[in-house]
Amino acid sequence: MKIGICGGTFDPFHRGHLDPILAVWDRVGWDRVIYIPAYIQPFKQDRDTASGYDRFAMISLSILEEEKLFVSPMELERGNVSYTVDTLETVRQFYPNATLDWIIGDDNLAKLQEWKSIDRIFKLANFVVLTRGGATVPPAMQIRVTTPEERRSHGSIILAENPTVPISSTEIRKRLRDGKSIEELVPQPVSRYIHHYGLYRKGQS
Repeated sequence: MKIGICGGTFDPFHRGHLDPILAVWDRVGWDRVIYIPAYIQPFKQDRDTASGYDRFAMISLSILEEEKLFVSPMELERGNVSYTVDTLETVRQFYPNATLDWIIGDDNLAKLQEWKSIDRIFKLANFVVLTRGGATVPPAMQIRVTTPEERRSHGSIILAENPTVPISSTEIRKRLRDGKSIEELVPQPVSRYIHHYGLYRKGQS
């Protein structure tokens, strides 16, 4: 079994979190993808977010009709700063024989060496890198780059080469504070949820 894992704040969940994954699905060959909203992301500890409940709910509503997409509350239930290595250790217990692909955007490549226990992460999983801004793999990690078809059970970096979706959660929150439409940027259930519960209004982060 090949399992993609997509962690992040998802504040809010938007088309850029969904469409690229669906676009590369067949080539990468996943059997399922699990979204895991972070309690607190290591590189975003200085920013308030919508509640874990709200972020989990927005993902759940967005993937209701996608039978191979799932969402897990494991990092929200664990609390504290959400480190990838800890989450992968937990996922590996549930799927001891699966190939695990941790999904990131190419904007994360420059800081990959700074991730906690990065060597251990490479022993637990591969990285599948979604195209966002055209960042490149650091020279020290070029040896790990491979194709989806040739990836190992762990330790590989796969460049997904997906169609880009130029959307960010920061942009969406700003548009909401400015009273602008977000209808084309998020799945319809997310838009309804945000407006129903008054998330990201003026004065909120």
